[in-house]
Amino acid sequence: MIDFKEETAKLLADLIAELRADEIREMIEIPQESRLGDYAFPCYRLAKARRTAPQSIACEIAGHIAAAAIFERVEAVGAYVNMFLKKSALIGAVLSAAASEKERFGGGDLGGGRRVIVEYSSPNIAKPFHIGHIRSTVIGNAINNIYAFLGYDTVRVNHLGDYGTQFGKMIVAYRRWGDREDVERRPIRSLLAYYTRFHEEAERDPALEDEARLAFARLERGEAEERALWQWFRDESLKEFNRVYGMLGISFDSYAGESFYSDKMDRVLALLREKGLLRESEGAEIVDLAAFDMPPALITKKDGSTLYITRDIAAAIYRKEHYGFDKNLYIVASQQNLHFRQWIKIIELLGFDWADDCVHIPFGLVSLDEGTMSTRAGRVVFLEDVLNRAIERTREIVIEKTVNTDNVDETARQVGIGAVIFQELSNNRIKDYVFSWDKILNFEGETGPYVQYSHARASSVLRRDAPALAAALADTDALAPALAGSESAYALAKLLYRFPDAVREAGEKYEPSVVTRHIVDVAQAFNKFYHDERILTDDETEKRAKLALVSAARQTIGNGLRLLGMAAPERM
Repeated sequence: MIDFKEETAKLLADLIAELRADEIREMIEIPQESRLGDYAFPCYRLAKARRTAPQSIACEIAGHIAAAAIFERVEAVGAYVNMFLKKSALIGAVLSAAASEKERFGGGDLGGGRRVIVEYSSPNIAKPFHIGHIRSTVIGNAINNIYAFLGYDTVRVNHLGDYGTQFGKMIVAYRRWGDREDVERRPIRSLLAYYTRFHEEAERDPALEDEARLAFARLERGEAEERALWQWFRDESLKEFNRVYGMLGISFDSYAGESFYSDKMDRVLALLREKGLLRESEGAEIVDLAAFDMPPALITKKDGSTLYITRDIAAAIYRKEHYGFDKNLYIVASQQNLHFRQWIKIIELLGFDWADDCVHIPFGLVSLDEGTMSTRAGRVVFLEDVLNRAIERTREIVIEKTVNTDNVDETARQVGIGAVIFQELSNNRIKDYVFSWDKILNFEGETGPYVQYSHARASSVLRRDAPALAAALADTDALAPALAGSESAYALAKLLYRFPDAVREAGEKYEPSVVTRHIVDVAQAFNKFYHDERILTDDETEKRAKLALVSAARQTIGNGLRLLGMAAPERM
């Protein structure tokens, strides 16, 4: 697709010796109001360099580039050069690109096949897969999709929390109060009940904590009974987790969790000692990070056992050696900011020049109306319950409104789950929020169901005259002039043209909400075009042109929805 911004920058660069072409491109703005043009170039910086009034410079530049083939007109307004692109040129570029690139429209080869590890979701084995996990899960999945769409070779890693002292507690709890049939029937809920009871009982009988530490020590030594229970808890938990992942349409390339790195600790400790980084502190071993304005990082406890940070260092080294990544992304809550700063700094101190390629992507937390979720207290909202309730509520709406669908259950699943995902990805990822059923299940306004409905509406239009659509997509170049006179068509085409930029921005900022907001804008512009224009007109050229634009809008909305991890219904 023609890069009109790049072409504009080249035209300006021929007139502006004081600035490089890349600097000029960065300075070109997209005005908020269409009456101010498609692009605007501010002349304040040139005025300072040339000691000339910016208004005068703007007039001079406008006069020189007004006749360029890509512009309809160019105006000097105050200190700005406002440039209006030739509408037929932009519309033609969009129609052609969308028709030829299809599912790849908006993507590209920016990544050049370079490898990116994306670690996300990472729930704890034998604990609830609750609403708090949805943030890492859907944000990470969207970031993975965006990077793959941009031409990177992505590896999806689910770093399961399947190691640590909590398993000693779980083993003790199961031995005292557990029932195998209950666990096999309802794995997570049964194990949660045991875990909650353990903490209630431990408050009255602190000796339980010692029993749990002993059980975990036996697990670390590989004792058969403890190892078998741990493996069973892991297998049963994964069955339940995978059911939820299946509902969300999410899969992983690796489930290597903390336990995978348990035999790789000695190497990490040896490296730390070799570099002289370990210090003894009250019987434990630490890395002193005071010089970097951070508290010490605890590497081993008094009993010699390792911690999360040691396993994360081992995991990073393994991933670099095994996958040869260019980027290693961690989608983990902002609560862990210090933890990531510490171990990434340790990687740097160990002399690994790829430390900067390890990136923590934080996000805000989810809380309940009654306060923060707590597994120990049993105060959680299961993610599966949220998804099932969203599906059921959507099913009621589909039936009540007699939605046009061949499969009520499938539409309810696509739209209900899509509503939950879209709600998560509609705001900046760093924001905290309070979980609310009313908000999750509100289908009015700028929501997932609205965008999905817009895709289904476009699909319906295209089904009405398939021969005309096929003819339109076979010859898009000749159709653009028929749309140049429609303001709503041009407004829609401009948003479609900017979709690749939105995807790249989302990748650069690790921010899926950029895509979410953009496809809302596209859906709104499409619906205005649909309202303003009679699409299936008697004029064959006009009809084909409008169908080609509807097809481009449908493709863009569909591609955006799939990047977010949502379905794009054909009927709704």
